[in-house]
Amino acid sequence: MIRRTRPVAGAIALLAALTAGIAFPSAAAAGEPTGQDAPKVDLVLDVSGSMRAKDIDGQSRMAAAKQAFNEVLDATPEEVQLGIRTLGADYPGDDRKEGCKDTAQLYPVGPLDRTEAKTAVATLVPTGWTPIGPALLEAADDLDGGNGSKRIVLISDGEDTCAPLDPCEVAREIAAKGIGLTIDTLGLVPNAKLSRQLSCIAEATGGTYTSIEHQDELTDRVNELVDRAAEPVVTPVAVEGAGTCAKAPELKSGLYTDREEFGQQRWYRVDLPAGQELRASVSVAADRAVRPDYGILMRAVTLHGREIVRGEATGNGRTDVLSTGLRHPKPELDDDGDEPSTETVCLGVTTSFSADAGVKTTPGLPLELTVDVVDGPDNASFGLGRGWWLLGALIVTGFLAGLVWGWLSRWRVAVWRTN
Repeated sequence: MIRRTRPVAGAIALLAALTAGIAFPSAAAAGEPTGQDAPKVDLVLDVSGSMRAKDIDGQSRMAAAKQAFNEVLDATPEEVQLGIRTLGADYPGDDRKEGCKDTAQLYPVGPLDRTEAKTAVATLVPTGWTPIGPALLEAADDLDGGNGSKRIVLISDGEDTCAPLDPCEVAREIAAKGIGLTIDTLGLVPNAKLSRQLSCIAEATGGTYTSIEHQDELTDRVNELVDRAAEPVVTPVAVEGAGTCAKAPELKSGLYTDREEFGQQRWYRVDLPAGQELRASVSVAADRAVRPDYGILMRAVTLHGREIVRGEATGNGRTDVLSTGLRHPKPELDDDGDEPSTETVCLGVTTSFSADAGVKTTPGLPLELTVDVVDGPDNASFGLGRGWWLLGALIVTGFLAGLVWGWLSRWRVAVWRTN
């Protein structure tokens, strides 16, 4: 059984698309890459006064960020359109209202001129406030348009200073717009409060949060996220689960979307040939206010209702997406031929979400289902696979070494007795 509570990026993308009423083409192959436009990335850098602190490898946080940006700009793939936005870079005063407007596009999102972008980064000086929420709203506008992947990479060393505009709520609003945008966050030498805020922002859009304490960590992580943006966009295929396994749609390997009502159970079917392994995961997104303490259960059962394996997860109201998964290997055909060559597995998804009176229960909560039917593990050689040969070689080597050592020991004793 596999348990996962970390939010899944695909589920948030699904939530955004379904909220906007986008219908997925039923004729498309499951999980088929459909993005045609160039991927876009907006690097959002905190340039507030706290970036002067010298606690990253003996240099200031700003210096570490500049060095990381220069290396990232050199490594950015040609097909990626990249931009740089700042927050807290221009207003040095004490007027909070003005400080919370301090976000600007340092380098526009588009084809990358590495020299021009590096020159712009070199001019940055730690200055003012930390308006994370306003910067995220502007960054979303920077990436508007097109159907390629869109990613905001937020780098900050402090929590937002522009409450009551909660940056976590801003991230949720961005996800609800249906523009398929992911926000990844990186915290420079973070404290507990900053980690919670940046984690919440990332989770709201299916992104990731990373704690950074060294300059090379910052470089590697930003490079990884920029490269990830260049991966093709995968569009899930809409499917409608049934109330029973007998009427459930048959699924192949791929990515699927559905809606599940409160307290409803949805069934899907997968044919699993002998020697193959079923790997399935499901994510349900809370696209409206729900009561805390909810759960999700995914079961694989036979056509006769016998449970094979299950995956489950629970939530307490702090995450917008709940995910779980399972895996089931189908044994090879028995020598006597009694075992059927193909097994039909019924996948059942049950949730325990509930809502207060007045909260709409229809349409159901967005659900994303991933199905993979792959070659099973090599069960030969006691599950060692090719490792059996290494084990055998070690046994033979040990045996021969023991013989040689024994012969040398007897020879040394004989020489000692002779002398």
